[in-house]
Amino acid sequence: MNNNIEERRLLLHEKLKELIGNDNVYFQPPESLKMQYPCIRYKRSSGNSFAADNIKYVRRITYELMVISKDPEETAVFTIPEAFEYCDEGRHYTANNLNHDVFYIFW
Repeated sequence: MNNNIEERRLLLHEKLKELIGNDNVYFQPPESLKMQYPCIRYKRSSGNSFAADNIKYVRRITYELMVISKDPEETAVFTIPEAFEYCDEGRHYTANNLNHDVFYIFW
C-alpha cells in the first residue's frame, strides 16, 4: 500500500474523530463489529479527477462517510460539510431507530 495514501487516510480519520467528538470512527468495519453511537462509519469509494484543457491536474480519493446517531440533529451532520472543501451531501434516512446521513468527501 502506498504510505502516502495511508498517511492521508489516517489524517482524515483523526479529523473525523474531532468532528464527531469521540473515538467512534470506523474505517470499513466488518459486519460483526458492534458500533457505539454517535459514530462515523466510512469507506473508500471511487476516485475523482479534476481536469482542465484535457489535462488531469488533481486526483482525489473519494470516501463515503455515514454519520449514525440516535439524535436527528447530530452536530457532526452540520459541521462535516463546512469542514471539507470538497464535500457532497448525500441522503438522510432512518433505520432501526437510528439516523443515517451520507456524505462524499474528496480527500
